[in-house]
Amino acid sequence: MRIVTPKEVADRAQNKYLGVLIAAKYARYLNEFPKDALNLERKLTTEALESLAAGDLGYEIVRRRRSEA
Repeated sequence: MRIVTPKEVADRAQNKYLGVLIAAKYARYLNEFPKDALNLERKLTTEALESLAAGDLGYEIVRRRRSEA
């Protein structure tokens, strides 16, 4: 099993914390599919981190609009 280091994640994202958030969101997205449709041999979080470290994931940071109250 390949180990994804925080440096690998930080190289693809702005920092390691943002990288973990991106990978977690992608793992939740993968979890929506039926298990037999994905054909994965690893856990979803491992798959997401490896995809991010390999550069297979693209992301865009969208700023939240604050509601005016």
